[in-house]
Amino acid sequence: MALDPLLLEILRCPDDLGPLLYLEDEDSLYNPRLKRRYPIKDDIPIMMVDEAETVDDEEHARLIAKAAPGGTP
Repeated sequence: MALDPLLLEILRCPDDLGPLLYLEDEDSLYNPRLKRRYPIKDDIPIMMVDEAETVDDEEHARLIAKAAPGGTP
């Protein structure tokens, strides 16, 4: 199930308080500024910094391309 659009409007990264990219098919929220991915488990975003995954440059590029309009999975 997709996250509620109203929830997505208010969710922010707990570290830098910036907006996040929603990757629905990967069940995650992504902060491209910090290269940090937050998991979504059982439709609940896990917004704790110590639970987030820091991604490498290659994964960052893939996620940015995917989030861009017309991006590919």
